Amino acid sequence: MTGTASADLVFTGGPVHTGSPARSRARGVAVRGERIVAVGHDEVRELIGPRTEVVDLDGKLLIPGFQDAHIHPVGGGIEMGQCDLSHAEALPEYRELIAAYASAHPDDAWITGGGWSMEAFPGGLPTAAELDSLVPDRPAYLVNRDHHGAWVNSAALRLAGIDRHTPDPADGRIERDADGEPTGMLQEGAANLVGRLLPEVTREERIAGLLRAQELLHSLGVTAWQDALLGSHANLTDPTDAYLACADDGRLTARVVGSLWWDRARGTEQIEELIARRAAGTRGRLRSTTVKIMQDGVAENGTAALLGPYLDSCGCRSDNSGISFVPPEDLKKYVTALDAHGFQVHFHALGDRAVREALDAVEAARAANGWTDHRPHLAHLQVVHPDDIGRFRALGATANMQPLWAAHEPQMDELTIPFLGAERAGWQYPFGDLLRAGATLAAGSDWPVSSPDPLEGIHVAVNRIVPEAPEGTPVFLPEQRLTLQDALTAYTAGSAYVNGLDAETGTIAPGYLADLVVLDRDPFAGPAEEIASTRVEGTYVGGRRVFG
Repeated sequence: MTGTASADLVFTGGPVHTGSPARSRARGVAVRGERIVAVGHDEVRELIGPRTEVVDLDGKLLIPGFQDAHIHPVGGGIEMGQCDLSHAEALPEYRELIAAYASAHPDDAWITGGGWSMEAFPGGLPTAAELDSLVPDRPAYLVNRDHHGAWVNSAALRLAGIDRHTPDPADGRIERDADGEPTGMLQEGAANLVGRLLPEVTREERIAGLLRAQELLHSLGVTAWQDALLGSHANLTDPTDAYLACADDGRLTARVVGSLWWDRARGTEQIEELIARRAAGTRGRLRSTTVKIMQDGVAENGTAALLGPYLDSCGCRSDNSGISFVPPEDLKKYVTALDAHGFQVHFHALGDRAVREALDAVEAARAANGWTDHRPHLAHLQVVHPDDIGRFRALGATANMQPLWAAHEPQMDELTIPFLGAERAGWQYPFGDLLRAGATLAAGSDWPVSSPDPLEGIHVAVNRIVPEAPEGTPVFLPEQRLTLQDALTAYTAGSAYVNGLDAETGTIAPGYLADLVVLDRDPFAGPAEEIASTRVEGTYVGGRRVFG
């Protein structure tokens, strides 16, 4: 027991999941100010005074706050206020939502938004003609759910000057019909041919997007996150000013690490700018201490970087192995320099070639700079060659997983597995292998690409089936399942480690910050199939209730 003064807040009546391997369960927690002062059992009640707020858990589970290690909250929050298709699944629903939004916003120069699923369209490719029937009078630009492509109408193509003679950019592809005419789907860097023409998102809209997202994330038990893109890329707006405004006036209640965008069209000359941005972007609850390098694209559109070619629709080897956005030798040089300047590096590495290239770059930095504690991490990890599994532990590179993607669903079964082939399809999202090999696991959502709900992600990490899968859906690579303990640890202590917050968050212990979440039940006491039914009843950051 720490001191004799009364606590400000006491949770009693357990259970408490501390996240500590030495004592994983308790029944009471006391908080004074921002920090935990006691963790124990009935003796914690001795710190209850006349002004203490008491929360009787009564079978509800108290856990450390969730931390999202890879997310885009400001963009997600902005999209919530645009033509939001993320809660629909099929073309008839999209048609209804787009038409209704366009009708409700007759004065908007553009129709913008997104969140549509590729599996809703043949081959994952919507057409401008379809969108023209809904928005014939002005340009429309709707990003897909993974944000690696955009569906545009004919007005947008005309405005951007895109026709059969327009070459594909080096980092993207214009989808075309048999005659070479653009069809209305722009992949990766090609989306920016239209995206750069979009009306600028205002500072006020960015702030509103951040606050909208923060409210949602707190309602899901998220107390901290790593924003995976601070800077300007394609049509994405730089959210830095929104974070700084809210950090200065106290509206930023979450703890945030910002990943500064690495401009892959430039080289090491940008590092001095990144150093200045790190200093300017670190205050209050915001720390811009990371650099994000996007090494490849996504498998569904053939831009994830693979060690061997994709298969084509006939099951034969194609001439496409994806795109390494940064040449591997340059990547080694850049990562070594960033590490030498004290930056954490956050890689987007989805295909097995991109994963290997990122690990090779970390290895080069270790060889040049020695073993620093900058905690590089690789996000997504859809396809990992078995030879590279053990390198995560050997190099101290954290595996940043997005568990919701590790399941059978149409995008996986129709747009991914047939084009990877059986062997590579079996290397997908190898969370179990990584854990058994000693890798540190962190977890994130990549929202708005997929749901920001950590409990849904944990459900899939444990079951390898999405929460509402049709009966009879097979388990996706069952040997890669995690236990509930391991999945929950990835979303708490693992992500706290990636965020550099592990010395005072991620577990429930005396002296730690009181970043805590009350669940409506103890998911450890029920079947694994019901994990996603768990709901958040209260969220606290530094002992202050921010939801519930």
